[in-house]
Amino acid sequence: MAMEMTGQEAEGSAPLADPPQVEPTTNTVLMRLREMIVTGQIPPETRLRAEGLATELAVSRTPIRSALAVLSAEGLVDYSVNRGYTVRAVTISDIFDAIEVRARLEGQAARLSIELGWEPGALDQLAKLARRGRAILEQGDWSEAAEVEWYRLNHAFHRAIQYASENTVLRNAIKMTLIYPVLGDPARLCPSVAAAVPLRFRQLSATPPAHLLASQADHERIIDAFRRDDAALAEMIMTEHVLATKRRLHAIATRR
Repeated sequence: MAMEMTGQEAEGSAPLADPPQVEPTTNTVLMRLREMIVTGQIPPETRLRAEGLATELAVSRTPIRSALAVLSAEGLVDYSVNRGYTVRAVTISDIFDAIEVRARLEGQAARLSIELGWEPGALDQLAKLARRGRAILEQGDWSEAAEVEWYRLNHAFHRAIQYASENTVLRNAIKMTLIYPVLGDPARLCPSVAAAVPLRFRQLSATPPAHLLASQADHERIIDAFRRDDAALAEMIMTEHVLATKRRLHAIATRR
């Protein structure tokens, strides 16, 4: 049965923090390094030294080395005996490929969560996250702070479903596909995407953007499928929900 979220998780006060007893420090370091690389905070061809990164992230060198090994397997960094780890440029094609894979995996997580069965309390908490997302969009005015908060709730929503699948291998596989920012629009925040997108599509709008309104509606449809115990429908909606990001980016990008 799907486990209930804690009150803190339901409120979304720390939606990015994985339970320490489940996720080791390495995963936190991995997510941070991945985000720094994808958003350009660490430029391509930068040599990644465990000692310096450990100091910057205030952790020991052990989780840094483990995270670098994973990033190498993901293709975000290259390794050579002479140079060690260096950052590889993330292309827009890499982003598209990652979204394609993630869509299938998240669809599977949605299906598995129904097959295992949702506890009423856990599903109510998931619905609460969706309601909070809806409330942000219905405020009308849009800002960077509103966007960040909506994306935080979005991340918490997806993560709750992934945990409800009770499949650690699947959850870890999904993490490996998150090679673009989850707390904002990759068209603006991911350099490899932004470089291919005209400025007019990268400007923050004054009102909630259409793609987030559509995404919010998808969340509500997914919850409805959960309540109806319709695993096939939930899988289909979730898969198409994730693929919508690829379709939008592909439509506005002038170079692939």
